[in-house]
Amino acid sequence: MSEAVYLLWFEREIPDCDDCELLIGVYSSETEAKAAIDRVKGQKGFVDYPQGFHIYRYEVNQDHWTAGFVVD
Repeated sequence: MSEAVYLLWFEREIPDCDDCELLIGVYSSETEAKAAIDRVKGQKGFVDYPQGFHIYRYEVNQDHWTAGFVVD
């Protein structure tokens, strides 16, 4: 099994906001990421949007973006 980390993001659609994603942290387990949610969910802003927290599992030592990009 590959080694993985868990990224905790807060994502919220806000009118007139191009970048409304906050990386809360990177954790060694899903349990640690959930504990981080418990630590911050009562803080200003977060408390109003408890559904905004998302945990993503990422495999380490792998390319996750394999295409180029275009600058307009």
